Amino acid sequence: MMSFLSKRSVLEGLNSAKASKTKEWRDNLPTWCPGCGHFTGLHGLYEAVEKLKIPQKDFVVVSGIGCSGRFPFFIKGFGLHGLHGRALPLATGIKIANPALTVVVVGGDGDGVGIGGGHFPHAARNNFNLTYILLDNSIYGLTKGQISPTSPMGMKSGTSPYGNIARPINPTTLALAYEATFVARVFSRERDMVSDIITKAIQHNGFSFIHVLSPCVVFNKLITYNSWHEVVADLPADHDTQNRSKAMGLAASIDPIYLGIFHQENTPSFDDLSQQIKKGLITPA
Repeated sequence: MMSFLSKRSVLEGLNSAKASKTKEWRDNLPTWCPGCGHFTGLHGLYEAVEKLKIPQKDFVVVSGIGCSGRFPFFIKGFGLHGLHGRALPLATGIKIANPALTVVVVGGDGDGVGIGGGHFPHAARNNFNLTYILLDNSIYGLTKGQISPTSPMGMKSGTSPYGNIARPINPTTLALAYEATFVARVFSRERDMVSDIITKAIQHNGFSFIHVLSPCVVFNKLITYNSWHEVVADLPADHDTQNRSKAMGLAASIDPIYLGIFHQENTPSFDDLSQQIKKGLITPA
């Protein structure tokens, strides 16, 4: 089912792509640790925007704080490195001000479902035409290893010397509960799947959410490429992406942890409905 890539090959694969067409999108050299799962997310975004032929002048990446917060520096186009947890409202403002822009939001588990968790449901339920990539390493890596909202119970760290006593958050089930119209989960060892689903998410008209299982090879020794590899599996071939209730059950599974597109529906986006109001197609009561 899955191509088995070593931690080192994730970085090597990204570097080998320098000769490909995606080099037109490469900006500053990424500063993540060798083997970081975030390289695959960046590579997938490079491939998606190149495949979709998005003009760089019409492309914006917005990030918060954390290891994922450096994304705007590593890809060409426009970028905004905002405050911790505030990437979604910043991106929303950009998209409302100029609906013609392709806006991608990148965050981590701490940034997205910790301090920024209050913005997540409203961006999803309003169906803003944004693509939200959440890179989840279940640790605060930038500050060198504290538990995050997705850290498993019992995990020991500098802030949990006796083990984490809080239950972990599942970002995928949250997105489904918040009525996101495109919800997917991928694993950073699967470069082709990451690229393919980011492409589909950007093409989706409405709020698209991608939960990326992205191991931290330095500060998280509990959740690793190998530990995730042992439990991940593709969604069943007959899965109905229109069935949100069924998707919720599959997204909640922890053995296996399913990968793929859980839910996708064609519903008018915030942009669509706003334009209808402006044109008088929707009138007040």
